[in-house]
Amino acid sequence: MRLLIIEDNRDIAANLMDFLEARGHVVDMAGDGVGGLHLALTNDYDAIVLDLMLPGMDGLTLCRKLRTEAERHTPVLMLTARDSLDDKIQGLEAGADDYVIKPFALREVETRLRTIARRSLPQGQVQKLRVADLTYDIGTYRVTRGEQVIDLPPIPLKLLELLMRASPQVVTRQQMEAAVWADHPPDSDALKAHLHILRDAIDKAFAARLLRTVRGVGYQIADPHAEP
Repeated sequence: MRLLIIEDNRDIAANLMDFLEARGHVVDMAGDGVGGLHLALTNDYDAIVLDLMLPGMDGLTLCRKLRTEAERHTPVLMLTARDSLDDKIQGLEAGADDYVIKPFALREVETRLRTIARRSLPQGQVQKLRVADLTYDIGTYRVTRGEQVIDLPPIPLKLLELLMRASPQVVTRQQMEAAVWADHPPDSDALKAHLHILRDAIDKAFAARLLRTVRGVGYQIADPHAEP
């Protein structure tokens, strides 16, 4: 998923970012309400982690503005140190989709983010990822490029989803390994082998190459004709 963390506590923000990136997510971060709202309104995120107490603009105000000014509904997971029923109701009434009380378990945050992101899709809607003429229908696991249907094994398919969700950003090798194998990555050649299968499938028969190696950093799927 592509996620935004809006949290002014640097330790909490860094822990969340490190954990979520290691799990294969692409994460942006803001340390204040004004900057966080700007990122939320100018980018497409699958979900937002929003702290209640923020400098510049508090989380409740930010959430209300997001709901009135944004063109699409981005799910919001509110972080709060307050455990009272009134505080929880305030957050939900401001437009938050769920909340987590500090201190929290990092895996719980990820699980709740996945849940609200999935729940935000209209019932019956099949989510499709598109980069240039490459399309991945997540509901049916159908991959096409132009008019050609592409068959992929499970691991290259998972890598494709990760890269397309992050596009045009670069996904690191560590993020890929964490997304596929969690805490038990295989030998160093395994990822290369799966990426080779993916590259052959989506690029070999086409003039424009979409999968690019960024040396020393990771890999990227991007439209070569898109403006930088």
